[in-house]
Amino acid sequence: MKAILKPLLMVAAMAMGISSVAILPAQATLELNVNKGNVEPMPIAIPDFQGGLGPQISEIVAADLKRSGLFAPIDKAAFVEKITNPDATPRFDDWKVINAQALVTGSVSKEADGRIRAQYRLWDIFGNQQLAGEQFFANDANQRRVAHIIADAIYEKITGEKGYFDTRVVFVDESGAKNARKKRLAIMDQDGANVRYLSDGRSIVLTPRFSPNRQEITYMSYESGQPKVYLLQIETGQRELVGNFPGMTFAPRFSPDGQKVIMSLLRDDGNSNIFAMDLRSRSTTRLTDSTAIDTSPSYSPDGSQIVFTSDRGGGSGRSQIYVMGADGSNPHRISFGDGVYSTPVWSPRGDLIAFTKQSGGEFQIGVMKTDGSGERILSSGFQQEGPTWAPNGRVLMFFRDSAGGPKLVSVDLTGRNEQQIPTANYASDPAWSPLLE
Repeated sequence: MKAILKPLLMVAAMAMGISSVAILPAQATLELNVNKGNVEPMPIAIPDFQGGLGPQISEIVAADLKRSGLFAPIDKAAFVEKITNPDATPRFDDWKVINAQALVTGSVSKEADGRIRAQYRLWDIFGNQQLAGEQFFANDANQRRVAHIIADAIYEKITGEKGYFDTRVVFVDESGAKNARKKRLAIMDQDGANVRYLSDGRSIVLTPRFSPNRQEITYMSYESGQPKVYLLQIETGQRELVGNFPGMTFAPRFSPDGQKVIMSLLRDDGNSNIFAMDLRSRSTTRLTDSTAIDTSPSYSPDGSQIVFTSDRGGGSGRSQIYVMGADGSNPHRISFGDGVYSTPVWSPRGDLIAFTKQSGGEFQIGVMKTDGSGERILSSGFQQEGPTWAPNGRVLMFFRDSAGGPKLVSVDLTGRNEQQIPTANYASDPAWSPLLE
């Protein structure tokens, strides 16, 4: 899908470095170091944008930034200055007195052709200057996207990192009694809004995964009686089977260039191996050939390596994490901790691998470096699994069993900012999209 939001005017910009959060002296550059282990949220003031739709847009911007854990929107009741002209230079002293380090002003209006026009300005309060300003046009159906794009721009300007708010999540919506659960493919904005169903629930669906460069997903379905891997075009609903293998296929994922799908194929002897299919030629390459259970493959961002799980190291059902070349060469184990590892997925930044781990009667979501060192557990609980990365590699989403069924949860790399994602029904198997275009 082509972009429907067009940046029209960059009013001002400033190169951003990185430093810790603090009350900044006058003329300092407003910066936030997201690489520190303990980042104190930055106080930011976001008054209602001017115009009929203004308050709705600014509320979404504030909610996005707050949910990141890096920003603390200030209660509007504390504001000293009332913003009536979002283009005018604010009274910086009025914002300093309430400890705001950044201020966002903006407006939303209707154009003659029916489009909405949204603009914002980002102000550095202790530097007494404007950092950025842009305006966007969109139709009414994309109001929320305007807000997410503004939040991304603010996030990037202050942290130096790409945002992740203008994204979507595909997942499995679960409804009905536990012994007769209806499972449908669904897609939503990353904050839980704009849910749309992609399947009718007549067949069980599992593990949907986004293409990195197209509005397409791959997923597993039991509609034929056995699990098979399918491709689905999100916008058109066009669907096709990925090969017709003699056995069960599962755990599909795209290659970084979107030209291949990698998956596991279970044979009658109970062993599963990893295969890659070229989506243009439909030729299939076998990447592992062992008597073990090799599954859950995931490419590195550059496509040169694959992480997967296998029990080839011995021990009944005690799968560990392995890495091999994209052609199946040099498979080697990288996890050596206690417990059983599953669902590894490479960070889009290339620096970490996320995983699920069962240890000590708990399910844990964690990350490790790509050589297996530096393992850290970010979240522990009862039956939680299936991590997926935000496109900036700073946040994970997974699903956790709650009373009655699973719910979606996000956590950042510090492990301290954990939040449940609102969904109308139970939800599982999330997969985060790239940034929308």
